[in-house]
Amino acid sequence: MKPLSLLLSVVALGLASTVSAGPAVIECWFVEDAGRGQLSKKPAALLLRQGPGSPPPRPDLEPELYLKVHDPAGALLAAFRQYPRDAPAPRCEMSHYIPLPASPDWVSGLTPEQRCPRALDGKWLMVSMSSPVLSLSSFLQPQSEPQLEPALITMATAVLTVITHTPAPRIRLGQDALLDLSFAYVPPTSKAAISLAPGPPPFGLEWRRQHLGKGHLLLAATPGLSGQVPAAREGAVAFAAWDDDEPWGPWTGNGSFWLPAVQPFQEGTYLATVHLPYLQGQVAMDLAVQKSPKVSLTPAPLVWAAPGEAPPELLCLVSHFYPSEGLEVEWELRGGPQGRFQKAEGQSWHSALSHHADGSVSLSAHLQLPPVTTEQHGARYACRVHHPSLPALGRRSEITLQVAGLSGPSLEDGVGLFLSAFLLLGLIKALGWAAAHLAASRDSTQKPSSHCSSHRRRILSNNSLPPSLDSRVPALLLGSPSPSLVSRIIACSPTVPLLCGCPRLH
Repeated sequence: MKPLSLLLSVVALGLASTVSAGPAVIECWFVEDAGRGQLSKKPAALLLRQGPGSPPPRPDLEPELYLKVHDPAGALLAAFRQYPRDAPAPRCEMSHYIPLPASPDWVSGLTPEQRCPRALDGKWLMVSMSSPVLSLSSFLQPQSEPQLEPALITMATAVLTVITHTPAPRIRLGQDALLDLSFAYVPPTSKAAISLAPGPPPFGLEWRRQHLGKGHLLLAATPGLSGQVPAAREGAVAFAAWDDDEPWGPWTGNGSFWLPAVQPFQEGTYLATVHLPYLQGQVAMDLAVQKSPKVSLTPAPLVWAAPGEAPPELLCLVSHFYPSEGLEVEWELRGGPQGRFQKAEGQSWHSALSHHADGSVSLSAHLQLPPVTTEQHGARYACRVHHPSLPALGRRSEITLQVAGLSGPSLEDGVGLFLSAFLLLGLIKALGWAAAHLAASRDSTQKPSSHCSSHRRRILSNNSLPPSLDSRVPALLLGSPSPSLVSRIIACSPTVPLLCGCPRLH
């Protein structure tokens, strides 16, 4: 039982470390307008969770900018609970926010009254975080006064949080793209909850793409609202719905976005906006389209050259990749006089890009080698390609240099010669068997024919018919038939072929 208890302890420890993973405090910058087009920054911090005891003091922060976050929906805690330990800390910015009605006409039904309700009065803070792991936007409603005991800290409630776990998706050319989006909402006050109908409120979802200074609305949805919305473009689909139906909240929802068969023109910054009455949470995702190149090197697998002569030009074909930016081609030499890896010498150049129907491109890299020496026999030349879609080491293809007069038969050559001789011997045997069979067949067909001819000659020499034909020939012919008549009778008689084995004639 000891090994089992030890295993259970290890599993429990792993689960505990997973649950407690992620930063407890997020360091931020509070950004505000300083006038004359200038921005001022002050340090701030968000305390997401704490151990037993009072919050750790932060004398370096203003009490209004040291926030202990109360997260009824648990969206912030869930996002950072699985935050990888080796991931960089998220970049965090905080600023003041004023609740306003949504600007698009198709979500005007969310705010029939243009005046902000009294339940949303007070200070509001908008927090934006981004990292390679996630991107989020959260609206906090802080208390009016900081808590004095036991530490100078301000309590703040997370009202609306919008999160994506795909902040920088890399999609293979021609494949479908799925962009993650989740959100959570809790009424800011009990009065606001009572003033609403039970159940999750209606909301609006907007997906927009910005690329090269142009913006395009791809999808709009208003679950729980009536009215017309713009039609979806490019086959886009969104899963716009609340995940639960608690009467008074908090509620969590899903607004993930699906785009089929992504093409190069669809890369760019995707903005996902969740519209609630007077609150709009937005996150950005940078979608990049990629396709890994295929690398081939010719002539392959061997290139021959005589001592003192230059080998044939090496051509490295890098085909069907995207994007065209970020491609690097390196020529390497392994072996040779130095016996180690080094950069290949020679004149190199690249061709122009050729474009394909699917949006990918191709090019060829060329290397003209200098004259070779006997010491370079067996050296390997490689073409190594680096591209954003490939791992750090890139992708390579290589050939082996053979100097004429120095290479003897290899094991592969011996095996090839043996197989060739074996096949040739089998072919000769098969031809011999076929010739013998053909000769035997010819002999068997000639013997009956010769027997039949001798039988006819014997009848004609006697100038008489066989006894079997006497009864079938008229008497006037049996006296003294001519030789030609006898021959014709024999040829037409059905009994003669039976006697001599000749083919029957009719």
